[in-house]
Amino acid sequence: MKKYKVGIIGATGMVGQRFALLLENHPWFDVVCLAASPRSAGKTYKEVVESRWVMDSPIPANMADLVIKDAANVEEVSAEVDFCFCAVDMKKDEIKALEEAYAKAECPIVSNNSAHRLTPDVPMIVPEINADHAKIIESQKKRLGTKRGFIAVKSNCSLQSYVPAIHPLMQFGVDKVLACTYQAISGAGKTFERWPEMVDNIIPYIGGEEEKSEIEPLKIWGKIEGDEIKMTDDIAITSQCIRVPVSNGHTAAVFMSFKDSENKPSVDEIIKIWNEYAGRAQELNLPSAPKQFLHYFTEPDRPQIKSERNLEGGMAVSIGRLREDSQYDYKFVCMSHNTLRGAAGGAVLLAELLCAEGYID
Repeated sequence: MKKYKVGIIGATGMVGQRFALLLENHPWFDVVCLAASPRSAGKTYKEVVESRWVMDSPIPANMADLVIKDAANVEEVSAEVDFCFCAVDMKKDEIKALEEAYAKAECPIVSNNSAHRLTPDVPMIVPEINADHAKIIESQKKRLGTKRGFIAVKSNCSLQSYVPAIHPLMQFGVDKVLACTYQAISGAGKTFERWPEMVDNIIPYIGGEEEKSEIEPLKIWGKIEGDEIKMTDDIAITSQCIRVPVSNGHTAAVFMSFKDSENKPSVDEIIKIWNEYAGRAQELNLPSAPKQFLHYFTEPDRPQIKSERNLEGGMAVSIGRLREDSQYDYKFVCMSHNTLRGAAGGAVLLAELLCAEGYID
């Protein structure tokens, strides 16, 4: 098949570096353009990132000598690509304006940023959960006045650890969730070398994270009504988000209750549902999709970051310790790789979905 020509906007940051690695040998996507801030523009990718490369694998050879463009030169970047991934580090209103400028230049944007997550006609998609939300793109294109340009986003990285576990159980009426997340330092774009105060420490606050954890799932589980996605009011979520001394991998301790506790599914039923669950990404056999989305571990001390974060290329979600609770109906622990499933990998999978479903030509 003919490959899509793609760009990475914000290519020099941690998530941008992860995009570069994931796309190095991608069967559908060929990176032809890298863009970043004016201070990086005009230099080769290797020149800019070599001294601050934080990935375990080396800089992709096919991108090392690409000359970085100024992300603000929207027409120049758009002319070279079929679509772009976006992972810029800017103020939220600046990101909103930049992504919309690309969309209006007829360049679809698949974004890792939070700026447009709550824009009513921008789909925020986890391909195994709410792939049908892509239909709202037609309404967005009408608003923007575009033929092929639009914005699609992935959700917050911490959601990817516990929302996938709750989703297959929504059919039984999950109505109350408490989620405490324990989030890796890479979620802040940091390494231990660059953030030494995180060694032997936890920080019980991540700005804006709890609001995202409580609100974004309501859009993911919402319904398209007219020209917007309406958030669900079927479930209430409260959360606490804590930064922990882990390089990669977000863990969540989850407590959940059902509307009808008398007729809730059993532990065995829930585990069977988790292990057998498949979504649209699996139906389409997308290149980045895990063969099995949800993995349940029966050992009392699993899942663990070191043994499970790279499961299925870091794109699977690991679950364990499901048991009844004295305050809620059930409690369990789950974990996912925050820069793979939670960030760049989730965005690549979303792009694959949009291409397979005909939204990006």
